[in-house]
Order: sequence, then structure tokens, then C-alpha cells
Amino acid sequence: MMVRRVMLLGILLLVAGYVCSCGEFAGLGRRPGEKIKVVVVTGGHAFERKPFFTLFEGYDDIEYVEAQQKDDSEIFEDVSEWDYDVMVLFNMTQKISPKRQENFTKLVNGGVGVVALHHSMGAFQDWGEYRKIIGGKYYTRATEEDGVKREGSTYEHDVDFEVRVEDSRHPITRGVSDFAVHDETYKKCGFEKDNRLLLSTEHPTSDEQLGWVRRYGKGKVCFIMVGHGPSVYSNESYRRLVAQAIRWCAN
Repeated sequence: MMVRRVMLLGILLLVAGYVCSCGEFAGLGRRPGEKIKVVVVTGGHAFERKPFFTLFEGYDDIEYVEAQQKDDSEIFEDVSEWDYDVMVLFNMTQKISPKRQENFTKLVNGGVGVVALHHSMGAFQDWGEYRKIIGGKYYTRATEEDGVKREGSTYEHDVDFEVRVEDSRHPITRGVSDFAVHDETYKKCGFEKDNRLLLSTEHPTSDEQLGWVRRYGKGKVCFIMVGHGPSVYSNESYRRLVAQAIRWCAN
């Protein structure tokens, strides 16, 4: 009887250890039926708030809060009680201390999902690891990176162009066909070679790559370059992409 009790205790301890190891942060322990907890990080770039936040409303499985950064990256100062499954990056803030960099990478490595939208591609210009996390970079100025001289990236307002779905089998693009938008385009950006391309365009004022997914540690990452203004936020195809990106990145 004593041997059986010892064996049972050992099994219970192993199971408990496995459960704890599945998610270092509180938000990753979501039970079936619980909503996906999302934090929307903003700051460093103006945007039309009311239409933008409709992107996250009306879903039974998603709840969100905004974290508007006043010190550029204070949300990453202390992540010991982090309680979000996914961070949606819509900031273009720049300052991020080594401590905050470490906490940011710790979150994503530990399984927190990242959905990065539009001008977040231009955030944290002096932190090289950020490009590796989100998979791309908008260069706000000419610079030299890894021994390569880069021109400053360009943008164009009020452009009508077609978003082409490159990978219709992925959960993020499921049910989405090619669609037209009136939005802002970016060109001369930098991209990681191991991105899995989901969205593209042939418009001459834009880079071809518009959306992709990648992994960073245990974290799932999705970037969508489209997303400047209200006409896009009300586009049903775009709304579906953002919602499905959050679900996929929720791990």
C-alpha cells in the first residue's frame, strides 16, 4: 500500500510539473471556454482611436485592454504578473531599456503571442532583436545594419491596391480571398528570410510582402502591414484577418 501511495504521489508531481511548464505566464493557462486575453500596445503614432478599437469588439472569445505607452515601453518594465495571451502591437515608440528588451523577449520566448500591425514595424529602431521578433522593419532613416547600408523606407498615403492571399491554407487566412483596400503603403523595408508569407501586393509604391507568420521561441508571431485608417478597419476581410491572427497567436 505504501509503495502504491509513493508511486501515485510521484505521478501527480510529474503531471503538476508538466502543467506548470506549459506556460510560464498566467495568461497561458487558459481553460476551454475562457476568452483570449489581449493587450493592445499603443503610443508613438497618432491614429483614429474609435474605429481602430472596433477591430477587437464583438467577439465571444476575445477580450482586450489598451496599454498606451507614455514612457515608450513601460509595459515591459515588470512582467512578473503578466496575464495576457497575446499582445497586439500598434505602437511606434522607440525607447526600450536592456531590462525591458529582456522582458519582452522572455514573454515571447515563453509563448505569449504577438500580432504586429502597420506602423509597429517602425518601432524600436535601435533594437535589432525587434526585427527578428516581428519579422520586418520600417527604416525611419538611412542606416547600416549588420554591415549592410540601408536606405530609409518610404510611405505613400491614400493608395488603392489589392491585397493578395498567398497562403489560403493557413488558419489566419482561412475564408479570406483577395481584397481591395484604400490604405497607406510602405516600401524599402527589411524582412526576415524565414517568414512564412501570407499576404502580398503588386502595387509599385509597396513592398511585395504585406503579411506573414513566424515563430520566436515558443511564441507565435503574425505581422500585417495593412492597417492605417478607418476604411481598412471596417473592411470585413481585414477584420477577419486580425481576429484569426489573435486566435492563432494565442497558442
